[in-house]
Amino acid sequence: MDLDSFFVSVSCLEHPRLKGKPVLIGGTSDRGVVASCSYEARAYGVHSAMPMKLARRLCPDAIIVRGDYDRYSYYSDMVTEIIGEHVPLYEKSSIDEFYIDLTGMDRFFGCYTWATELRHRITKETGLPISFGLSKNKTVSKVATGEAKPNGQMKIDMGEEKNFLAPLSVNKIPMVGEKTYHLLRNMGVEKIYTLQQMPVELMENVLGENGIAIWKKANGIDNSPVEPYNERKSISTEETFDQDTIDVTRLGELLVGMTEKLAFQLRSEDKLTACVTVKIRYSNFDTHTMQARIPHTSSDHTLMSRVKEIFAKLYNRRLLVRLIGVRFSHLVGGGYQINLFEDSEEMIRLYQAMDKMRRRFGEGSIQRAVGNGMHRRTFNPFTGK
Repeated sequence: MDLDSFFVSVSCLEHPRLKGKPVLIGGTSDRGVVASCSYEARAYGVHSAMPMKLARRLCPDAIIVRGDYDRYSYYSDMVTEIIGEHVPLYEKSSIDEFYIDLTGMDRFFGCYTWATELRHRITKETGLPISFGLSKNKTVSKVATGEAKPNGQMKIDMGEEKNFLAPLSVNKIPMVGEKTYHLLRNMGVEKIYTLQQMPVELMENVLGENGIAIWKKANGIDNSPVEPYNERKSISTEETFDQDTIDVTRLGELLVGMTEKLAFQLRSEDKLTACVTVKIRYSNFDTHTMQARIPHTSSDHTLMSRVKEIFAKLYNRRLLVRLIGVRFSHLVGGGYQINLFEDSEEMIRLYQAMDKMRRRFGEGSIQRAVGNGMHRRTFNPFTGK
C-alpha cells in the first residue's frame, strides 16, 4: 500500500484550494529542490529531486508549498495506526509505504476484498488517497501499486507475475536507478520482457550481484519476507570518559561528532528518525535522559541543532560528566532528498559527496571540524550554540 503523492495529498487536504492545481513541495527559493509534486505538475515534466528553478521554468503556473514534516509525520502515524489495528503483519518501509502480509487470510475473507475494504477505510478516516497492489511477493506488489496509481488497486494472480511485468519499462523494477537504466538501454534492453530472456550470467557479468537481483525481480522472483514493524527500533552511540569532565566545549564537539556518524548511518540504511534522545551520566553515576519527537529526518544539521537544544536543557547540574550518548529512534524507511525542504541543491550535493567519500574510504574519512575537536569556538549548553 502506497499513499499517492503523499506530501501533496496532505497539503491539498489541509488547503482544499490546491486540489487539481500543479503543486510543488519543497524549498521556495530557486536554489531549492522539488521534494514532491502533484500529478498536474508531472504533466509538465516535473519530478522529485529536480532543481526548483528548472521546475518553475517547466511549469510557470505551479504553486510552491514549503514542506511541513510535522504534518506529514502526523498523517503517517494516523495511517500506521489504522493498518496496525486491522492487519496481522505489516512492514512500514517508508513514511508513506507499507507491505502487508495476508498469508492464510484468503480462506476466511478473500484477500483482495479485504484489502479493498482497508483501502477505503484509510481514505475515509484520513481523507488521503492510497493505492495497493496484491501479489505473491514484495517486488510484484510494489510494481503493481505503481501501475494502479493514482488512487487505484490491482491484483496479479499467482503464475501471472512474468506476464504482468513483461511489457513494462525496465526502470519500473525496484533497484533500477537512472545509471542502471541508461546502461540497460545502451545494451538494447528497454522492456522487462527482454531482461527476462537474458541469461542471468550475462547480468552478473555486467552488474555483479546487483545484476542477479535485478534479473530475479524482472522474472517476478522475490522471497524477501515482510519485516514486522517496530516503532521502538533505534540506533545509538555513547562515550565514557577516562576522566570525568566539565569541559562543555568538548562535550558539544563530541555530540556533534556522534550525531554526524548516526545521521550517516541513517542515510546509508535509507532511514529517517522521528525521535532524538540525549543521555548524560554524571560522576556520581546519576543518569539522566531527555528525548524529543521531531519531524522525520536524516539530515546532519537538523539533528545536530536538536541534539544541542536537548543537551542545553538536560545539562543543568554543573557536575562532572562521566558519559554522554545520543540515540535516534522511531525509525522508518525514507530517502534523504525528500527531507530537504530548506536546503539548496548545492547542500544536497555536498551531503551526497561526503557520504560517497565515507562509503569509499571509511566512516571517519571526512567529518565536520567541530565534531573532531578542531574548532574551538565556545559551546554554551544553556543556549545550545
